[in-house]
Amino acid sequence: METLNKMYLYIGVDNYLSRMSAGPYNYNYIFKYIIIGDMGVGKSCILHQFTEKKFMANCPHTIGVEFGTRIIEVAGQKIKLQIWDTAGQERFRAVTRSYYRGAAGALMVYDITRRSTYNHLSSWLTDTRNLTNPSTVIFLIGNKSDLESTREVTYEEAKQFADENGLMFVEASAMTGQNVEEAFLETAKKIYQNIQDGRLDLNASESGVQHKPSQPSRTTLNNDTQAQKDNCAC
Repeated sequence: METLNKMYLYIGVDNYLSRMSAGPYNYNYIFKYIIIGDMGVGKSCILHQFTEKKFMANCPHTIGVEFGTRIIEVAGQKIKLQIWDTAGQERFRAVTRSYYRGAAGALMVYDITRRSTYNHLSSWLTDTRNLTNPSTVIFLIGNKSDLESTREVTYEEAKQFADENGLMFVEASAMTGQNVEEAFLETAKKIYQNIQDGRLDLNASESGVQHKPSQPSRTTLNNDTQAQKDNCAC
């Protein structure tokens, strides 16, 4: 029951944020991301490094889902990333699976110093493929590249796994920030390219993308109103 209550709470927050995004804005698109992977691989630290440019030492394990945002620019378009950081524990999978729906991008994280987290990638990938739309961009991240001396997973085998499954891939470090920015930005570039190529239907609710057309400026409206007054023959 507690898990279900949390699930309803998080879904409520998701809906609230979607409604809030309809208000004033200074961006052209919203892309929804999810971050997935085993407990302790550094998902929350990656999110914090990307949004705050800081390393969060002794990061507590996520309970359910956490949330972060940041506005980036791709091809001259301002894009707001709504990023859902999901818990890695099995007991929260029922909650976190509800967040796969409507994700434009999925960052799948493992720890290069813990082979077990790499071995579980097939399970995470299966969930992602089953619960997201076919156009969802999946980016594989091997975190903790700063701990080279305790590495258990080679770059070459992870790259082969990524290539065999059509994934984008990079090794990164949430502590130093190496390649963290690149993972989020390259995912956004791929999503935007899918939009331009017509592979992503913006009218589909599961696309994970919202388009925010430019609004006419207040100055233009005032000028139009003044012009009408000047031409009035009354």
